[in-house]
Amino acid sequence: MLADTHLRDGANGLPAAALAQLQGVDVILHAGDVVSRRLLDDLSALAPTHVVLGNNDHDLVSHLPERLDLVLGGVRIAMVHDSGARAGRANRMRRWFPGAQLVVFGHSHEPVDDLGAEGQRLFNPGSPTQRRRQPHPTMGVLELHAGLIVRHAIIRTDVPADTRIDAMVDQARQ
Repeated sequence: MLADTHLRDGANGLPAAALAQLQGVDVILHAGDVVSRRLLDDLSALAPTHVVLGNNDHDLVSHLPERLDLVLGGVRIAMVHDSGARAGRANRMRRWFPGAQLVVFGHSHEPVDDLGAEGQRLFNPGSPTQRRRQPHPTMGVLELHAGLIVRHAIIRTDVPADTRIDAMVDQARQ
């Protein structure tokens, strides 16, 4: 899962660790600020890709929805780029997406993996390319099965590409 990649040069601009994690996935979710059609095409070549419109996706306005609702692995997922201010986010996401078990968002470049109102999981993977005020660039990994979120993790993308995901999850917690 990605957000805020801000790449004009396609997947070649993603960190090697991010590309390695995307190999063999069933689906890619991108919470906006893709910036270029080339990256969309590159991600779609790896796996089916669902993307929402970010505030910097000027060339993609006619191609991407502002919000997206989908079901994957039996889990109801909502996606939006900008979830608004941190204060009140949990209740706002419950109002915007009352049936969603998982809300994926971006915009802030700040990773979030929290339970919101009434157990709704709020997930911002951060940015794999622009860490801004964060200690590390990040992306997200989800495992969904039979209507459950089996695994959810924010992982670093500034590690060697061959680093096992379990080690990346441990490093991201540090």
